[in-house]
Amino acid sequence: MTGFSAARRSFLGRTSAAAGALVLAFHLPLRAAAPAAAGGVFSPNAYLRIGADDSVTIVVAFAEMGQGTFTSIPMLIAEELEVDLSQVRVEQAPADEKTYGHPLYILQTTGGSAAVRGAWAKLRQVGAVGKLMLVTAAAQTWNVPASECRAERGTVTHVPTGRRLRYGELAAAAAKLPVPAEAPLKNPADFRLVGTSAPRLDVPGKVDGSAQFGIDVRVPGMKVAAIAICPVIGGKVGSVDDSRARKVSGVHRVLVAENAVAVVADHYGAASKGLAALDVKWDEGPSAGFSNRIWHDQIVAALKQKGVVYTNEGSVEKALAAAPRRHTARYVSPPLAHSALEPLHCTIHVRKDACDVWLGTQAPARVQGYVAQVVGLPPEKVAVHNYLIGGGFGRRLDADYVIPAAQLARQVDYPLKVVFSREQDIQHDAYRPLFVDELSAALDQNGRLVGFGHRFAGSSVITRYSSAWLRDGRDTAVANTAETPYQVPNKYVEFVRHEPPAGLLTGNWRGVGPAHHAFPNECFIDELAFMAGADPVAYRLAMLSHNPRLQAMVKLAASKAGWGKPLPARSGRGVAVVNAWGCYSALVTELTVGADGGIKLDRAVCAVDCGLAVTPDGVDAQMQGGIVYGLTAALYGAITFERGRVVQSNYHDYQPLRMHEMPPMEVHIAKSTESPGGVGELGTALAIPSLMNAIHSATGKRFRTYPVPSDELRTA
Repeated sequence: MTGFSAARRSFLGRTSAAAGALVLAFHLPLRAAAPAAAGGVFSPNAYLRIGADDSVTIVVAFAEMGQGTFTSIPMLIAEELEVDLSQVRVEQAPADEKTYGHPLYILQTTGGSAAVRGAWAKLRQVGAVGKLMLVTAAAQTWNVPASECRAERGTVTHVPTGRRLRYGELAAAAAKLPVPAEAPLKNPADFRLVGTSAPRLDVPGKVDGSAQFGIDVRVPGMKVAAIAICPVIGGKVGSVDDSRARKVSGVHRVLVAENAVAVVADHYGAASKGLAALDVKWDEGPSAGFSNRIWHDQIVAALKQKGVVYTNEGSVEKALAAAPRRHTARYVSPPLAHSALEPLHCTIHVRKDACDVWLGTQAPARVQGYVAQVVGLPPEKVAVHNYLIGGGFGRRLDADYVIPAAQLARQVDYPLKVVFSREQDIQHDAYRPLFVDELSAALDQNGRLVGFGHRFAGSSVITRYSSAWLRDGRDTAVANTAETPYQVPNKYVEFVRHEPPAGLLTGNWRGVGPAHHAFPNECFIDELAFMAGADPVAYRLAMLSHNPRLQAMVKLAASKAGWGKPLPARSGRGVAVVNAWGCYSALVTELTVGADGGIKLDRAVCAVDCGLAVTPDGVDAQMQGGIVYGLTAALYGAITFERGRVVQSNYHDYQPLRMHEMPPMEVHIAKSTESPGGVGELGTALAIPSLMNAIHSATGKRFRTYPVPSDELRTA
C-alpha cells in the first residue's frame, strides 16, 4: 500500500477478547495500547467496538461543534469496515491524551481544520484492519481461503456457497486473532460512503431535542452559579458585600475566587439576580489604563525591533533598490471575540478523592490538567465528560474559564454548574490578537511583482498554548501563509512577537495564521494590480502558474461569478485567494454600497479544491459558515479596550451578520482524488479580503483595517 510508513504501522495495538466482543486499540507510535477488557466490558480507549449483538460503536476523539465530525470521522472507519452509517453508534472519547492525542498535533484537540486531515490514513486503517480480522475469522470458521470471502454491510459472505455470518457472530473469534500491522485500504473508486453526503449522525438528536450540549447538563444535587470576573484585565477581587444578594429567593451562598465572584442558587435566574445585587469592589491592577491605542502603538514600536525571519529568498532589499516602482502599506487586524451561540459553562463536582467535570470543550485533556491542578488531584482522578458544543471557533481550545469554575466548585460539596453570561463570555474571551502588518513590494517596468516583503507583529498564540505546535521554535500558526502563495523571485517574511499585558488572553480565532494573513496579503496584491493597471484576477493568475490547483480555483470562482461583466454604479466585485490547510480556494464577493454608506451583500461565489471531499454537503456548509463568520468580522467586528475593559458586551454591540443580510452563496467543489484538506477555517480567511477588495472596486476607496465605518463610505 502507498502512503503508510513503517513508523505509522505501530499505531494498531493488540486486540482484547471478552464476552464475544472485538476491540481494536488505536494509538500513535510509542503510545501504550488500550487496557485489556475485563468482565465483559471494554475500556473506551479504543476507536472501534463490535458486540455480539451486531452493535458497532465508534469512539470519536474529536469534538462535535457543528462541523460534522460525528459523521465524517465514523464514515472513514465505516467505509473500510464495510458497514453502513445506520449501523453505527458514536461515543465521545474521554480525556486521554496518550490514547486519543491528535495524529498531527499529539495533543487531544479539535481545531486547525485538522480532524479529517489527521484521521484520513490512520482511522481508515482501524476499519480496514477490523474488516481483515473479521474476514479471517469467517474463513477459519468455514475452513476456506479468505480470498473466497467478502465483507459487506456488516456481514461476511463465502462467495462460492453463499454462506453468511454477521459481524456480531464473528466478534468473539476475531478477538482471538493477532492484530496485523496494517491492512489493504480500499481504492477510492470503490468507496460507497466517503464522498457522499450521507445524513449526519448528530442531526436527529438536535432535531428532537434529545441531543445534550454542555450547558444542558443536569446532575443530581446540582446547584447553579452565575459568575462575574473582574472587568479589568489582570484585576482581582477587592471586597464583596453580599448582604443584598443573600436575600434573593433561591440564593444559597456567595463564593469568591481570586479574580471572580459567584452567586450560587437553585437555578440560573436566581443566581443572576443575586449577582446583580452584589456590591463588589475590584482591585483593578496595573492594566486599568490599557486601550486599543496603547496596544496598537506598542506593536508598531515592536516592529522597529528585529524578529524571527521565516522566509528569505533572493534579496528583497536589492529588488526594492532596483525597482522602477515600489509600494508599501500598513494593515491593522483588530482584536476579535468568538461570540459562539453557546456561552461558556462548566459543571464540576469536587470530592475528596475524585472530581467530575461536565462541559463542551475542544481540549478535554487540557481541561483535565487545569482542574486537577486547582483541586489538588492527579489528572487521572479527574473525569471529563465532553458534550456537544454550540460553536467553538477556537475559543474552547483554551480552558482558562475552568480555573475560576474549579476554584469555586472546590468550596462546596455538591455539583456546581458555573454559567458565564453572554456579557462575561464576550468580555473575558481568548481574543484573536491585534496584528500590525507592514508590506512592501518591488514592481518591474511592466508592473509585475518581483519583490515581496512582509513584516508583522502581534501575539504568538501557539507559543503560549503548546510547544507541540512549534517547528524549530517558530510559531507555525501565526507564520503559516505569511509569505503569500504567489510566485515571486524575492521574498522576505519576518515576525516580531509582542504580547499584551498579563490577563489579556489571546487565542485561536477560526484559524490564526491564514485567517489573519489573507487580509493584508490579498488586499495588498489588489493594490499592486491596480497600480499596474491590471485586472485583479488576471494579475493573480499570472503569478500562479507554479500552482495549477490554486490557479484553477481562481479561474473557476471568477467564471462562476461572471467576473468582468459590467455592474451598476457603487457596486463591485472583490476576489481573494487562500492556499492553506491542504486546500486551494478562491472567493468572489459582489456588493453594493448605498448612499447611506450601508453595504448590501449581493453574492458570494466560492471555489474550493479540498482534495477528496469526504462529505460534500459538509464541505459546502463549512465553507458557507466560514464565509459568514468572516463577513461578520469585516462588517461588524473589532473588540475595543478602554480603561482596561472590553467595551462590547452582547450581540447588540458585537453584532453577527443577520439572516436578512446574508448574500446568496455558491460553493463549487472541485472533484479530486487527493488526500482531504481542512475547510473549517478556509471561508473565514477568504471572506475578509474579498469583501474589502469589493468595497474598493465599488467606491475606489481602500481601507486597511476593519470594520469599515459607514460614514466614510457615504462620502466614498
